[in-house]
Amino acid sequence: MFEIVKRDGLARIGKFETRSGVLETPALLPVVNPKICTVTPKELYEEFGFKALITNSYIIKNTPDLKAKAQEVGLHKMLDFPGVIMTDSGTFQSHMYGEVEVTNEEMVEFQKSIGTDIGTVLDIFTEPYWTKEQTAESIEVTLERTQKACDMKGDMMINGVVQGSVYPDLREDCARKMAVMDVDVHPIGGVVPLMEQYRYLELVDVVMSSKKGLNPNRPVHLFGAGHPMVLALATLMGCDLFDSASYAKFARDDRMMFIDGTYRLQDMQSLDCNCPACRGLTLESLRKMGSKERMKVIARHNLYQITDELALVKRYVKEGRLWELAEMRCRAHPAMLDALRRLEEHQEFMERYDPISRDGAMFYTGSETRCRPVFRRYMSRIWDRYVPEMSKAALFYDEGSKPYSRALAADFDRVRRSGYTPVVVSPFGPVPAELDELYPIAQSLFPVIEDIETMLEAESSTVEFLEHKFSEVVKSQDVSDDGDQEYDADLIRAKAVSRYQFGIEATDALFKGKIELVVSRKTGKIRNVISDGEHVLSMRAGDGLYTLRKEGADRIVSAVPSPFMRVKVNDDAVPFVSEGRNAFCQFVTECDEGLKPMDEVIVTDKDDKVIATGRIMLVADEIRSFKKGIAVKVRSGSGDEA
Repeated sequence: MFEIVKRDGLARIGKFETRSGVLETPALLPVVNPKICTVTPKELYEEFGFKALITNSYIIKNTPDLKAKAQEVGLHKMLDFPGVIMTDSGTFQSHMYGEVEVTNEEMVEFQKSIGTDIGTVLDIFTEPYWTKEQTAESIEVTLERTQKACDMKGDMMINGVVQGSVYPDLREDCARKMAVMDVDVHPIGGVVPLMEQYRYLELVDVVMSSKKGLNPNRPVHLFGAGHPMVLALATLMGCDLFDSASYAKFARDDRMMFIDGTYRLQDMQSLDCNCPACRGLTLESLRKMGSKERMKVIARHNLYQITDELALVKRYVKEGRLWELAEMRCRAHPAMLDALRRLEEHQEFMERYDPISRDGAMFYTGSETRCRPVFRRYMSRIWDRYVPEMSKAALFYDEGSKPYSRALAADFDRVRRSGYTPVVVSPFGPVPAELDELYPIAQSLFPVIEDIETMLEAESSTVEFLEHKFSEVVKSQDVSDDGDQEYDADLIRAKAVSRYQFGIEATDALFKGKIELVVSRKTGKIRNVISDGEHVLSMRAGDGLYTLRKEGADRIVSAVPSPFMRVKVNDDAVPFVSEGRNAFCQFVTECDEGLKPMDEVIVTDKDDKVIATGRIMLVADEIRSFKKGIAVKVRSGSGDEA
């Protein structure tokens, strides 16, 4: 069973339950050759902290001594490894050396017999150079074998490997067919040649097309991806598990892994590494070692590089900053930069899983930052949901000080009194003054010296927006200072933020009758919205967005038909959620498909009665598929506010 405990878009910190323990993801499984233990499984577990590994059942089966021992004492005792063990089936051997002399059924039964935790189907490795017809035919064989393995697996978990060469439509179709089978892990296979040839651009399409079809309640394993330089990008795309044989293979060739690439010992100019394996060594002393001793040192160095980077990836996921790490890492190689830029083509899919806001500031790292889903969401929402209070706009330019309404307070007041809405041309595109404090506008940092790509795109999107929303546009300096039109800046902001966050129809329901705004004396920011005496909204200082009160939820439910903003729970959950307890996935019966992670949400019973408000943690398709985990983090139930 798999559960998401923290997320950053598609990236997930998860708990994967197996019969050998709970594995936290993202996790890397070192590949252990049962014949050649460069670093022993016990050392991998105790010294490096790896709680899972992968070994090859085909090699064990075809080595009489290993086969006998594995079947006698079991795989865990044979390897002296207490953690989770996954086994490969011989597919990679078939890819490297030709057809293997074994059947799928034989390999599944053998993996069961030796106590494998997660076995693998004998799938067909689809080569990047294969024709589409050849690939499609091989996928049918893989699917047939996977279904057979599911029927045979017993209490062993099974890998359902997504194949499809470099054809995104075949990958997605294969993934969708795998998703309805009783598999436990979804490896994405056939990608090693792409990584070996630095075809990372195609790797992005392969992974993303697979993700679009897969069942989200199962870990996704990117087979063969174990180099530290790809871990951030792969995790960003929603991969949970990785494996590496390269740590040992590279060591045999005197090659050392670093986050920016792999370097041959003979070509290195210095050993600028302070990992436990390298500490106290110089380049000269490492070169003078005997080959076996040096191989062990380099293998350990490679493992430390992997563990350090994976720990950093996890930290960035928890902090909601993985995009920044991935952008920095992808600048290590032009092929990786191509991959990062390719993600823009998958922006729409990624936006569905992107949190509505994050803690902390969003850092710009380069023009590729505009590939992030948050840019698409912002432009989409102001295009569809923004309603200007004034029909004319006065144009300002971002000079680096935020929020704009405070840095340019006098100028904004001048143009408003003359009947113009202040609009700032920012790296995000157009920012109406009343939206300048909400996430991500006020919570982002950009360099003062803009790159030409960001500047041109921002100006282009601003022109389109202004033509769409305003009857007249002038430069701010061309507006006179003798206007006397009255306006309420706080009320304009309060409504605009609500429309951006909840939509126009819901805002009309929230802002009915007499509106009173409670404003902080210290900061001047809106704190609460009171509508006809009811406290309907509270504005958060951190992201400039609203927290929805139950009174506000009641109004939305009365005005906007279900399932808008709703998560409906069954009768068993109603008493608990009403008391303010979280709503768990297994009790949810319906969910608004448009909700994003961290969105404000209304929890209702089967009769559409409001029982709680809170923030949604997962999106609709995840809630439907997960058997465990929090769907809504409830803030307060109807019983709390009675």
